[in-house]
Amino acid sequence: METGEEFGPWLARQLKLAGKTQAELADELELTRAAVSAWITGRSTPRPTVMADIARALGTDVGTVHTRTTDTQAGLPVTWYHRPGYLDGGRDLGNAAAFAFDADVQVLARETCQNSLDERLRGNGRPVKVRYTLHELTGEALDAFREAILWNDLFPHYSAVSETAGNQKVGRVVDAGVRDMYEKGRLVLLRVDDYNASGLIGDDYSDGKFAAVVRRQLESLKSGPGAGGSYGLGKATLWATSALGLVLINSTLSVPHEGRTERRAIGRLELPWREVDGESYAGPAWFGRPDPDSPGAMVARSWWADEETMESLYLTRETDEPGTSFLIVGAHDVAGQAVNSSDLDDVPLGPEEEGDEDTRDITRMHARLVEALGRDFWAAMTGGGSRLPLLEVSVRALRNGKEVVAEQQVDPSVEQPSRTRALRAYYEGTTVSRLTEAGQVAASSVPLKLPLSGGAHGTFGTHQAVLLVTDAEGDRDGAKNRMHSLRGNRMTVKRTVVPRLPNSTNPFQAVLLVGEAAGETAPFANEAEEFLRAAEPPEHDRWGQTEELTLRWSPSAYRRINALTTEANNAVRELVARPKHSGGEGGEALRKALTVRTRPKAKTPTGPVVPVLDGLDATVGDGGEWQITGEVSIPRGDEIVPMVPVAQFDVRSGGRPRLDWAELVGVEGCEAENGTLRFTPGARRAKFRGTTDVTSHPVRTTLTRLVVELRVGKGSDA
Repeated sequence: METGEEFGPWLARQLKLAGKTQAELADELELTRAAVSAWITGRSTPRPTVMADIARALGTDVGTVHTRTTDTQAGLPVTWYHRPGYLDGGRDLGNAAAFAFDADVQVLARETCQNSLDERLRGNGRPVKVRYTLHELTGEALDAFREAILWNDLFPHYSAVSETAGNQKVGRVVDAGVRDMYEKGRLVLLRVDDYNASGLIGDDYSDGKFAAVVRRQLESLKSGPGAGGSYGLGKATLWATSALGLVLINSTLSVPHEGRTERRAIGRLELPWREVDGESYAGPAWFGRPDPDSPGAMVARSWWADEETMESLYLTRETDEPGTSFLIVGAHDVAGQAVNSSDLDDVPLGPEEEGDEDTRDITRMHARLVEALGRDFWAAMTGGGSRLPLLEVSVRALRNGKEVVAEQQVDPSVEQPSRTRALRAYYEGTTVSRLTEAGQVAASSVPLKLPLSGGAHGTFGTHQAVLLVTDAEGDRDGAKNRMHSLRGNRMTVKRTVVPRLPNSTNPFQAVLLVGEAAGETAPFANEAEEFLRAAEPPEHDRWGQTEELTLRWSPSAYRRINALTTEANNAVRELVARPKHSGGEGGEALRKALTVRTRPKAKTPTGPVVPVLDGLDATVGDGGEWQITGEVSIPRGDEIVPMVPVAQFDVRSGGRPRLDWAELVGVEGCEAENGTLRFTPGARRAKFRGTTDVTSHPVRTTLTRLVVELRVGKGSDA
């Protein structure tokens, strides 16, 4: 028989839940108050024959008293507590933290997986396991779930928000979410489970991980210097991804709380200010057991749920391993709606899903989750030598409990084959100093000079980052000639193109390991972690100038990061440069022995010729700008027409918005003058680089596609 909490703390809580005092229980049992006090303080335990009397007094069964794996259901049932409106009339029309991120499942994957990595239990050496489950509910399953979350109690609050939806953004999102559920008769749940993680430990109200996630904003309590998060904003993506603003939680604790570890449950709702039945409510609400210690027992706190309740809320965890399950109710993927369905033509659908837009929506979300996890966490999922993977991730999709898309284990060697090969070679000690054969991995050191804190001049120490370079495997790695930079938790922070490469460079992929990622024994690894962590914005997608970096070090501290980038780019160019071969005797003898027939030289056409853009490489910079490199083919002729590169955003209808150039330079075979490319006479190929002006972008760069054209420029009659 499973035994849960110690009898004394369990009995004390049950008396609070039932609204009974120790004296009242003693009278009902016809015992002395001292006997009950001895049970609660742990000095003694009741005889088995008394257990049945205690069960009757608490309104429960004897088994519950014996096992104590759940609370009794007497007295104070689970309910919703809505925070009352502020007495001074202030109004919060939404959680500002949620606006730091888009309602995007790829952003959600990045933030939640990073949080799970940060909370991994390191003592056993095993990876943290994270599973994403998309679950669409319809019909009876939807009705049963709404009953389980007490939807009838919530509906007046959603109705009040919908009535004022036209006045503010959060209200419009919530209104659309409710209408979608009723009009389409479905609700999408997105569940994030992690195992071998710390779980939401700590008290309901005082300092701890539970309160930081469930009760507070802008508080980050991360484990270890290599943690990815630092702002306390990442958890807001859970609520931002819910069109209903609702997230339910079930946590298995690594450290007992109230003598228990399993099925600690709570729900949090994020709505704007509203007025219901003449009462004003500030915004958030909590789904839990009323706390007897709060005024009027109104405030809802976490409760120890039974297995049946967890099943009805779709929160049953598969094992008793510590970790947390987050259930996002009414999940939506705003950015995913902009993805062209043709991008998913290769995703297999079952016969019943063909032409079913709702199912394809789940399938699209599934595909986008796999893509994001493979792109951002390939290094955390890679092991080799004595280094074990930090992370295992899978994604699946269900409808009413039946499989729609089979569970897919994210494989880094499939998602990022070249970089995975490079990192594994580094772990196994098989890197080389220079690339001479296909499949090799070259390694080099890159210095990061750490500044003194407090604005003092000088260098605290030099950390040696590790640069890895290997040849690219076709299109499987994505865009070629890129460098992924990462630190301790092995999440990709920066993805940048390596500039100013020779035309003859073979396609490659590069990895820059900094801080603890370079090895825990690397000099100043912890200091590099702290410095770079402070240089990351809330999105944790670049290193640069931040307020924290300025306050803790100096306004110019970011230049140390720029120097690291410059050194890394120089090292890449050196590693991928083809060695120059000098003509030896053998080569000269062979040349003399060969007879090469040359074709008659073709007659050069007369008149102007128009260059053609036949190659384009583009990436998004740290500031959201497009950075492009264009290659131009030039027909033979005695006059080359000047051309104007034109950058535009691709749109489905209407004219394409034109972007301004912040920088346009000729690299080879041409010069840029006032936005026009003028080509070197006799050149057959040319190359140019350009950077768009972000202030001319009508929408965010990451939500668009870029079109670049060459148009006939000034100084030509063509």
